[in-house]
Amino acid sequence: MKKLFTNYTFSFDSTERKLLKTFCKQTLKQIEGDNKYFSEIRSFNSILSKLESENDEIKLTKDERTKLKFMLEQNAKYLSDQVKKSWFIKKWMYKSLSNQYNNLLSKHF
Repeated sequence: MKKLFTNYTFSFDSTERKLLKTFCKQTLKQIEGDNKYFSEIRSFNSILSKLESENDEIKLTKDERTKLKFMLEQNAKYLSDQVKKSWFIKKWMYKSLSNQYNNLLSKHF
């Protein structure tokens, strides 16, 4: 059965907040020069400003939550593919980051 209402208020701990800030900054660096990503740039700037505020709970809009979830899922998928292809040291580093993204997705999204 589909949920009728979705909660867009999140309370991230300090490590999750730091991971999301880094992720948003990285995403903005990659897409900031292209005009076709205007709505994504606006959404990620808004998410980043909300993450940098001192509020314990962060209220995202539906659009922001959808875009953040999609990008996190894509990044987690990419990292899991890299874990399968890489050797020991690179695999160890990617696996840690992949686990953090998967935990974040399963806990909040």
